[in-house]
Amino acid sequence: MSPYYQSLRNAVGHDLLIMPSVAAVIHDEDGRLLLQLKHNGSWSLPAGAIEPGESPEQAVLREILEETGIHGTNLRVRGVLGGSPYRYTYSNGDQVEYVIVLFECEVGSSEAVIDTGETKELRYFSRHEMPELAVPYDLDLLFAKA
Repeated sequence: MSPYYQSLRNAVGHDLLIMPSVAAVIHDEDGRLLLQLKHNGSWSLPAGAIEPGESPEQAVLREILEETGIHGTNLRVRGVLGGSPYRYTYSNGDQVEYVIVLFECEVGSSEAVIDTGETKELRYFSRHEMPELAVPYDLDLLFAKA
């Protein structure tokens, strides 16, 4: 958690935080979706919070690079998600509700590299192979043809 969001969390305790976030939809040439396995055992899109002073586009490019080692290109907004389906309570009691700008992007470098503490594994999944995701994304939205 960044110092900014940590200071907000310190101020409100476990109470609800609305968190502006981004997530990336990255498909391979076969139309499979890239997911990351986090160290807590949950599968997720490459995603994270928008930091102060950062545009959503800058945030998603940063998150993709930090979590996958991939350079994203040709960003397109696929949707904006929020509300109670995106509310989550962490095991420590912290509550958050994400407002997510969902971007589709292409990859500038195709070799994924795991070099952070956030990602345990990267893997592409077809729609029929999809594991349960940490965030309840609509599969029709994730697999819609552009």
